[in-house]
Formats: sequence, C-alpha cells, structure tokens
Amino acid sequence: MTLDFSVVTDAWQSLLFGTLGTLFLAFSGMLIAMFIGIAGVVILRMQMWLPSLLVTAFVEIVRNTPFLVQIFFVFFALPLAGIRLNPTMTAVIALGVNGGAYAIEIIRGGVESIPKGQTEAGLALGLHKHEVFRLIVLTPALRAIYPSLSSQFILLTLTTAICTSISAYELTSVGQRIEAETFRSFEVYFTLTGIYLVISLVTMWCLAAIGRWAFSYPQR
Repeated sequence: MTLDFSVVTDAWQSLLFGTLGTLFLAFSGMLIAMFIGIAGVVILRMQMWLPSLLVTAFVEIVRNTPFLVQIFFVFFALPLAGIRLNPTMTAVIALGVNGGAYAIEIIRGGVESIPKGQTEAGLALGLHKHEVFRLIVLTPALRAIYPSLSSQFILLTLTTAICTSISAYELTSVGQRIEAETFRSFEVYFTLTGIYLVISLVTMWCLAAIGRWAFSYPQR
C-alpha cells in the first residue's frame, strides 16, 4: 500500500481550525485549573474542617478516577442539574476540574515549602494576612513550583484529545472525521502526532519564556 498524504494537505484548513480548538480547550482549562488550585489552597490554609474535607475529597476523587469517566460524568450530569452546554464548553469545564485537582496538590506543596518565619515576619511588619499570603507565600511558592505546573499544563494540553469522546471540537475529532472520509488512518494519525508534538514543544517554550519573565527577580 502506498502512502498518500494528499488527504492531509487537502484538509489543512480543517486541521488548522482543529488545532485552534485544541489550544482553546487547553488554555481555557488551564485558567480554570489555576483558579481552582489557588482557591483550594486558600481553603486548606483556613483550616476549617468541613471546607478542607470537601477540598481533600475533591482532590482524591479527581486524581484517582480516569479523565474519560470524569468528562462523561460532567457531560451527563450538567443537564440533570438544568445546565445545558455545548460539548466544547463541557470539555473546558472537565479539563479545568481535572487540572485543578492536580494544581491544588502542586501549589500546596509549594506553599508548605515556604518557611514559617517569613509569614511571621510579614505579620510583624503589619501586613494583612491576605497580603502575607499573596506577596510572601504565594509568589515565591509559584516560582518554586512553576516547572511542575508547566509540565502539568502540557499534560492537560495532550489530554484534550480525550474530549473527542463527547464530540468536542478539537484536533483529534477533526482527524477522526478525515480518517472516516478517506480511510487513510496512518497518514492522518501520523500527521496528528506531529501536530501534537509541535503544540507541546511550542507550549513548553512559551511557558519557559513566561517563567523567565515573571520570576526573574533575585532569589535570596
């Protein structure tokens, strides 16, 4: 059997829009995940037993169940609650929830690595507790955990491929449609592999550049 990549080149516009769809899912999910991560750590630091228990339960449930099960649960559970969203927005929520559980653990580890003396020094200077957490605890913690967060976000980008299971518009769903129309499985999925590799590398370089810009202050 001869290879025919013309089926891929002819569909370059569809692949381009699919790539943009994947990037939309990834970065929207990242934003939600960061919000959930920071909010979850704030709740844990309040040391109120019920909210802390709920956050801990959320983290354990999400981290110990497959993402495919989670996205199906969100896809079918939201309509039962009277919330009807299109598959793409449902995928964004599922990605954000999944990434948020891991972000909570990563950020919590970074926050707990900050010496308690720095917090006490901030309070002694008259800073409010929220200012101490934001300026003295969270910012240095983010600097320490930024590589781990970046790796988690790249993994979240690749996880978007599973969103095709609920017909969300992204790269894999476009590839499946092209494969169904042309029966050129190898050419299509070989191309998708290359595109995902490029997306991951570019995302990694962009996150590294953001890290150098955002955390370039001297560390003492």
